[in-house]
Amino acid sequence: MTATDSAPAGEFPETEVDPRTLRRSITAGAVGVFVHWFDWAAYAYLASTIATVFFPDGDATAGLLAVFGVFAVSFGIRPVGALVFGPLGDRIGRKRTLSIVIFMMTGATLVIGLLPGYSQIGIAAPLLLVFLRLLQGFAAGGEFGSAASFLAEYAPRRRRGFGVSWLEVGSLLGFLAGSFVFFLLSVGLTEEQLSSWGWRIPFLIAAPLGIVGFVIRNKIEDTPEYRALEATDNVPRSPVRELFRHNKKQLFQAAGLMTMMHVPFYAVLTYLVTYQTDYLGHSAGNAALLSTVISLVGLVFVPAFGRLSDRVGRRPVLIGAGLALFVLAVPAYLLMRTGVVGTWIGGLALGVVLSAILGTYAVWSAEIFPTRTRQGGLSIAYNVTAALFAGTVPYLMTVLISATGSTLVPGPYLMVAAVVGLVAAFSLRETAGTPLLRAEDIPGDRLPRG
Repeated sequence: MTATDSAPAGEFPETEVDPRTLRRSITAGAVGVFVHWFDWAAYAYLASTIATVFFPDGDATAGLLAVFGVFAVSFGIRPVGALVFGPLGDRIGRKRTLSIVIFMMTGATLVIGLLPGYSQIGIAAPLLLVFLRLLQGFAAGGEFGSAASFLAEYAPRRRRGFGVSWLEVGSLLGFLAGSFVFFLLSVGLTEEQLSSWGWRIPFLIAAPLGIVGFVIRNKIEDTPEYRALEATDNVPRSPVRELFRHNKKQLFQAAGLMTMMHVPFYAVLTYLVTYQTDYLGHSAGNAALLSTVISLVGLVFVPAFGRLSDRVGRRPVLIGAGLALFVLAVPAYLLMRTGVVGTWIGGLALGVVLSAILGTYAVWSAEIFPTRTRQGGLSIAYNVTAALFAGTVPYLMTVLISATGSTLVPGPYLMVAAVVGLVAAFSLRETAGTPLLRAEDIPGDRLPRG
């Protein structure tokens, strides 16, 4: 890797990354979210089976643990992980925190796959399961901020949107892979086989995938931007204090963009399955198929929108997506009430809008923070908004539909999320093609020049 010979006045030169290293950096950044979402999908689809293994109906204590464990595991612990691993990555580097979090997630996943059930070790089984899911959630709190910072700082300046978009491609691939493995298990095994040993297979598969990811992450160099901070002795000693003292505005702006991502992501890719079966009367197979097709559409459109944002800017793409979400949300759910065809049209329309958001929000969020506090800012904004607005989507939608009697409730809720995101987007300047190292990162322009 080398630095360019010249740069515009007031800007640091861009470090050139050879194509092989760039491909390895994209793999290193995306592999962790793939493993995380593979595990998440497998656990979600196997939840009823896992409940019979670890939480027997006859044990009130185990049932209570199940209720609190599911809540804690889903999103509640992630902001704590973000507060630990986000600022830690600003102090010790992106590479190290990427390696630590995938090691923790993989270790916990492997142990879950080997864990004895309630019939073997009694109340210790659900206790251990809850602990391991808490450990996974704690580690997952550091995954997004580490990976997004890593990808943004490795990607070429003029192709940064495309490079960072592969973070969400990894999440969609992981979700699809987890769903596909569950499908194979459900058609290839009996209920007795699934409850006896089949449920363990996805967790045992995820372990070697995580080990491969750990090896990839451990071998690659840290990002050029972070190494520049090290070379000039500008690594922050207290990134949390610096973040809240100097970058509170960016923290709220990123949280706004991420709220506009979290709500439609969980409404469209996860809750829509339940919505179709419980309120529209569609078959579970048709509902799952639509969710799968929307994810496949995302695999094509997410990097396409990331590339588009490199050409025309983050503002036009994300503001356009936010306006489309606001305008289409209620009509999409009105269409869904007309039948299966209408449901597919409405679902796919929302899926394309979601793809535009997924292809742009992460890179724009990464670009608004200085390098010194980037990972901490991304981690905290992402995981706090996930805890508040992502994990609550299914519960809140169920409560609101029950209270109002209207199945259109998800539409206005998506409109509110769009407004939050648009307020943040309109407050931000265009950042496409701008350098990630700034004067506030390295005072006196002391960056090594090649």
